[in-house]
Amino acid sequence: MNPQDDAPVTLSFWQRLDLFMARLRPHRVPLSLAIDGLMVALAWNVTYLFRLGFERWISARPGYDAWVMLGIVGAYLLAFSALRVPHGMWRFAGFGDIKRLALGCAIAGLGAAVVVLMLQLRAVPRAVLALHPVVALMGVALVRLAYRMLYEHARSRITGSDAEVRRAIILGAGEAARRLIAGIHNQGWQVIGLLDDDPAKQGARIAGMPVLGPLEAVRDKAVHGQATHLIVAMPAARGAQRRRALELAAPTGLPVLTVPSAAELHTGRAAIERVRDIEPDDLLGREPVQLDEAGVAEVLSGKTVLVTGAGGSIGSELCRQLAMYGPARLVLLEQSEFNLYSIEQSLSAAFPQLPLVRLVGDVKDLEALRAVCQRWRPQVVFHAAAYKHVPLMEEHNAWDALRNNTLGTCHAALAAAECGAERFVLISTDKAVNPTNVMGATKRAAERVVSALALRHPGTRFMAVRFGNVLGSSGSVIPKFKEQIAQGGPITVTHPDIIRYFMTIPEAARLVLQAAAIGQSGQVLVLDMGEPVRIVDLARDLIRLSGHSVDDIAIVFSGLRPGEKLYEELLADADTTLPTDVARLRVAQLHDEDADTVLAWVQAVSQSPRLDDAQVRARLRELVPEYRVA
Repeated sequence: MNPQDDAPVTLSFWQRLDLFMARLRPHRVPLSLAIDGLMVALAWNVTYLFRLGFERWISARPGYDAWVMLGIVGAYLLAFSALRVPHGMWRFAGFGDIKRLALGCAIAGLGAAVVVLMLQLRAVPRAVLALHPVVALMGVALVRLAYRMLYEHARSRITGSDAEVRRAIILGAGEAARRLIAGIHNQGWQVIGLLDDDPAKQGARIAGMPVLGPLEAVRDKAVHGQATHLIVAMPAARGAQRRRALELAAPTGLPVLTVPSAAELHTGRAAIERVRDIEPDDLLGREPVQLDEAGVAEVLSGKTVLVTGAGGSIGSELCRQLAMYGPARLVLLEQSEFNLYSIEQSLSAAFPQLPLVRLVGDVKDLEALRAVCQRWRPQVVFHAAAYKHVPLMEEHNAWDALRNNTLGTCHAALAAAECGAERFVLISTDKAVNPTNVMGATKRAAERVVSALALRHPGTRFMAVRFGNVLGSSGSVIPKFKEQIAQGGPITVTHPDIIRYFMTIPEAARLVLQAAAIGQSGQVLVLDMGEPVRIVDLARDLIRLSGHSVDDIAIVFSGLRPGEKLYEELLADADTTLPTDVARLRVAQLHDEDADTVLAWVQAVSQSPRLDDAQVRARLRELVPEYRVA
């Protein structure tokens, strides 16, 4: 640990001034009224001085002048209050505020003059009544201008730019918080204090910053009122503990950030002071799957590995995790030129010693796949290439989904077997269980094809991995919700009761690697994904954690899309599972496949001319009898 991490953080004069001004902001309205009242009273005296001069500005006043001044101050404050002037933020004062001040001074000045004249208070100079609104306007405007100048100067001294000063309360007071304070202090952040549930830390100071109370205290406006952000600094905590911290932070209405996870810190992909937005795995609050690292390394180390769909959201993360196990060569097969370029650049930067073979290719082309496999002789093949967007595949694209997801799987598996690959892993989906849409039916058909080839080619282990929705992948709800929040809403959810099983992209990739290590030929491995998540609850969490409320960002229910179910299943009714040596990973015992029937169906479809959507559904029902159109 850097010794400087233990040194207390010393606040500069400008940081202390900014913190003092932040403490005043919750009392903005009464303070604004008090200062405006003083400025109106000062303006009354200045006007007398201007009108009567130094010799007479006190002696020539009538005895009731003090009462007149108090009445005028009251009139101005009533006018300002009616125009909501005290609610304005002085640090952002502009022309709109000046217009309201001018209107308030005109109304109050005219009203006060009329009352003075009606009461026949002749000793009050008429020139004072006429000039006072102008002098008062100058006073209340100048005090706001001075405050804004002071605020912006303090901000520039603190941040080195015109960016807003960021004041944070840190949730967690451990070693990560100590290092975080030292790191973000140099980035223009101000730490107000920390919160931690450890009784031994209450009242203590971490790097010079006070521990203000337990995590529950974040709900107290007196605690978080000065903050602009909340930062969760609990990378080593269990998933449930981090989730609780996020749930406590969400109702405050402040943007919530977090330090990198323990996994990100361990791999060196991020530093502790590089705070980031809340990501999908933070919302899940689930412990990561623990891999049999030795078993995975034995399967992958020193081997040639082929990944189809290598540039996709799952495929690219799979490549990154594969690279850490030291394969002899990584063959990247991707249909999209841009995606292939992106993953190649990422891998080359992170693993410069890893030999990469970059191939633009399509799994629908059997002969091209055969040529690739014969040329590079992969020992392990991960088949991630797939069309997965349910509504898109449901209408007008059913034939392409069948060719890509089912026939493409057959081509990749057959080419792998013919070149003598040791293992072939298909990435499947929970939508393959009792499918109600074309995408799910094509993936269930792909599972059957893999099982059939396992019987025909015993020299290669064929297996499939089945999991639920992947948060953060292309087309998933998290990127869509974030974009809609950034645009000010509304967030669109198909149904208030729709639920899904979720996992993160890294979890999905880890499961695929583990399946390759422990799976036997013909098996489908299933992750125990815990409790399903209501999509509307996920949307509300993202709204609150972005610093908004559900009143600011509306949630609109658009109705279920074609082929969409209210809930997904990981197992069909007739399926059973058996445990494995890896916690939360089970093997589904499926019915034995009739290889001849399955492969004959594949042959017939391969030789078929292009089919329309209805014909594709009919063909799929031949191989997947449980397929029912929603």
